[in-house]
Amino acid sequence: MRKAWLVAGVSVGACLSFVALLVVGTYSAAAGLLGGAGGALRGAVGLAKGAVPAAYQPLVQKWGNLCPAINPALLAAQLYQESGWNPRAVSHADARGIAQFIPGTWASHGIDGDKDGDRDVWDPADAIPSAASYDCELAGYVKNVPGDRTNNMLAAYNAGAYRVIKAGGVPGISETQNYVRIIRSLEKSFARPVGRVEPSRQAAGAIYFAQKKLGTPYLWGGNGTPEQQGRFDCSGLTQAAYRTVDIELPRVANDQYNAGPHPSRDELLPGDLVFFSDDLNNSRAIRHVGLYVGGGYMINAPYTGAVIRFDKIDTPDYFGATRVTEDGAKALPMTRP
Repeated sequence: MRKAWLVAGVSVGACLSFVALLVVGTYSAAAGLLGGAGGALRGAVGLAKGAVPAAYQPLVQKWGNLCPAINPALLAAQLYQESGWNPRAVSHADARGIAQFIPGTWASHGIDGDKDGDRDVWDPADAIPSAASYDCELAGYVKNVPGDRTNNMLAAYNAGAYRVIKAGGVPGISETQNYVRIIRSLEKSFARPVGRVEPSRQAAGAIYFAQKKLGTPYLWGGNGTPEQQGRFDCSGLTQAAYRTVDIELPRVANDQYNAGPHPSRDELLPGDLVFFSDDLNNSRAIRHVGLYVGGGYMINAPYTGAVIRFDKIDTPDYFGATRVTEDGAKALPMTRP
């Protein structure tokens, strides 16, 4: 009946009823499956599908296990936060490369990760191992400081080991505290989930917004402003939907992928973001996003000439999903250098 309903098409009121049934039914089915979900990320060293570009994944997986203070997901989160996987990135402070080393730090701590006879800050094969090595070196400096050793290591990376030792933990510097919080939040987005992922509290509100936009014409770059006659593109729609529940997502789909953990296809719940790409091994190549409503369908703004509508998610270019969390979204950079 649901498939026939979608093929034939009915009134907007029936559309809303359809979404409500999917949401209620899917959440009811999931209610008994999610007990005990969440908690701290421990021992989960696997990487989420495509979270790291394929060219760098072997390096992150290998060097992310260099010492107990780090894991591949944490190292991935650091690199993403520092450069967005851009090996040519340069900051206003002259931090360079995919791991954003300033020249003085690179001179002291850069290593020849690929054993080719040089230490090149612009080469990820040197810079990624150097980032891991430097993390582990810092962890050694602060190993006797009370508190979480990984938090202390990250704080030392940002503020220096002396300040962490003097403060007896993460120092009361807002920049440093934010740095630690952001990386630890992003760590959960880059890790392959262990067990089921906690449902989003804000999902129903995001769906409520999106369903009201059914039938609205697509506009590339559309943010739904009055000047644009309330039209959206795919990531503009998902951004606006979550904004109504006080979660601010980045503007582009491939950054939205990092706004929370990644449930598998059979664990999807209404409100999850679902993503599509021509490269199923690289989240940076994601080109489309929709809002899952249950039953194998999403609401999405598909392409120029179409309207916001229901579409099936099970297509050859289906990449994966993200369960948006407030902390995950807050950890994402809204712009890139």
